[in-house]
Amino acid sequence: MRFTLDSSHQDFASSIDALLSKADMPAVIRSWNTGDTGPGLKVWQRLAETGVNGLLVSEEHDGLGADAVDLAVAVEQLGRHAVPGPVAETVAVAPALLAQVSSDRLSALASGLLATVAAGPHVPFAVDADSADLVLLVDGATLSLGQAGAVQNSVDQSRRLFPLTAGETLGDVDFAPAFDLGALATAAQLQGLGQTLLDVTTDYAKQRKQFGKPIGQFQAIKHHLAEVAVGLEMSRPLLHGAALAVRDGSADSSRDVSAAKVACGDAAYRAARAALQVHGAIGYTQEHDLSLWLTKVRALITAWGTPAFHRGRVVDSLVEAS
Repeated sequence: MRFTLDSSHQDFASSIDALLSKADMPAVIRSWNTGDTGPGLKVWQRLAETGVNGLLVSEEHDGLGADAVDLAVAVEQLGRHAVPGPVAETVAVAPALLAQVSSDRLSALASGLLATVAAGPHVPFAVDADSADLVLLVDGATLSLGQAGAVQNSVDQSRRLFPLTAGETLGDVDFAPAFDLGALATAAQLQGLGQTLLDVTTDYAKQRKQFGKPIGQFQAIKHHLAEVAVGLEMSRPLLHGAALAVRDGSADSSRDVSAAKVACGDAAYRAARAALQVHGAIGYTQEHDLSLWLTKVRALITAWGTPAFHRGRVVDSLVEAS
C-alpha cells in the first residue's frame, strides 16, 4: 500500500497543533483534573470552530462530512497535546451512533456538544459523563440515553469513569462500526501522546548534564530514544492503513484497526517508559508536566478494547483467512 498524507491533511494537522499550542494545555488539564472544566470546554469550543467535532458529521447536519483518515490526522494532534475529555467518544463514536437513529443531535455535536458512550463488555464506563452534554449507552443493539452512577477513578486524573443505566431509548444500532472508530481514534491519541513524550524527552536529554556533558550524548540514552523513534515510525503506517481500510469499507477493517491499536499502544508505552527512565522519578510526580502524558498513555492502552482483545481479533482474522 502506498499512502502519504496530502497537503490538506498536513495543513489541518498544523492548524490544530497551532491552536492547542497557544492554550497552555498543562494548565487546562490540571484544571480539568480538579473538576474545573471551564478552560477545557473553551478549548473544545475552539476545536469545534475548526471543524474537529463535526469531522464525521454530514454536511447536511453542519459537519465536514470527512472520513476516517481525517479523523486519524486530527485526533493524533489531540493526543499530542493530551486534550482532556471524551475525545474518541465525541469525535468518532457518537456521530456514528447518532447517524443511525437521530438527526436532531448531530448538528449540536458539530457545534461543540461533548458526548460520551458506554457499551459493555469492552467499554464498561462512560468517560467524563459529568462533563458531557450527551451521555449514551449501548446495550446489545439498543441505543439509549445514559444515566450516570457513582464515579470511578482512573490512573489518569483527567478521566472520570461512570457506570451507566439506561434512560430514554433512541433506537437500534449496529455498534461494530462505531466501536472500530472508537478504537481507531484511541490509537491515534496514543500515537500523538507517544510522539510528544519522545520530543520532550529528547529535548530534556540535550539539556540535562552528568559528568560534564548532556546525557543525550551517552550511548545508552541514544539507544533508548532511537528504539522509541523506530516504534513510533512503524506504528504510524498501521494507523493510516487502518484509517484507509475503514474509509474504504474494507472487509479487513476491523483487523487493521486492532493491529493499529496494538501497535500505537505499544509504541506509546515504550515512549512512556523511556521518558520516565530518562527524566527519573521527578517525571512521574504531579508537579511535572510529563506525568499528564504518562498517565494518559497508561489509561488509553486499555480503552476501547484491551491489547489482549485486539491481538485476539488480529489472530482470529488471520486464522480465518488461512
